[in-house]
Amino acid sequence: MSDQHHDRPPLDGGQGLTEEVKQAAKDLNGADPQVILEWGSKRFGRALALACSFGYEDVALVHMMHQVDADAKIFYLDTDLLFEETYRTRDRLAEKYGIRFIRVRPAYTLDEQAKLWGDQLWKRDPNSCCMVRKVEPLRRFLKGYDAWCTGIRREQSPTRAHTQVVEWDTQFQMVKLNPLAHWKEAQIWDYIHQHQIPYNPMHDNRYPSIGCIPCTRQVQPGEDSRAGRWSGTNKTECGLHPSSTGEQGGDLT
Repeated sequence: MSDQHHDRPPLDGGQGLTEEVKQAAKDLNGADPQVILEWGSKRFGRALALACSFGYEDVALVHMMHQVDADAKIFYLDTDLLFEETYRTRDRLAEKYGIRFIRVRPAYTLDEQAKLWGDQLWKRDPNSCCMVRKVEPLRRFLKGYDAWCTGIRREQSPTRAHTQVVEWDTQFQMVKLNPLAHWKEAQIWDYIHQHQIPYNPMHDNRYPSIGCIPCTRQVQPGEDSRAGRWSGTNKTECGLHPSSTGEQGGDLT
């Protein structure tokens, strides 16, 4: 479960690839997520990496990807601030499906971060904390790949309403697959229960979106599913998935 990737020349984001991505987004829009994963696996092979936060969308996606390619590269960002339940979900998935999750870590420990920017940076400047512990580690890791796959969905928030199932990621200069973009929450839970996929039990206790411990709270009835993230701030994204309004902020889902 170490931080591993392979070195590849940067993907040429020229006109040809841009048109290919647009065509794929059109052709695959509304397709079964597994069909989208099959396209990505065939097109990019070992140059495709799937991101997993161990939230309910991602555990479903991991199961789908495992059906497509049992040796697929699946990674997670370990910020050193994850819930114990998140690690246990990782271990249950690894044991059940024989998956070797790739662990991606920040360049700085929490103590080193505190020495450089002060203690509990997430309270004073959550954007900078996400940049150090999520965005930059992901940027370094993805340099070894041509495409990455996420569990983000249009239904999750207004900033994700226009997500395409295949798109060009301008931040990381690579192709991005979002196979669940068009799925509803109920569809995902039906899939999880149908296939008896291990999931984080915190989801059963009003935690629809789970990130780092200091920046995650329970969601109250009537609140948006991501209202429990960075509560008390105007932050809704961690920076891995910048919105069309340019908000920076990075969680995997």
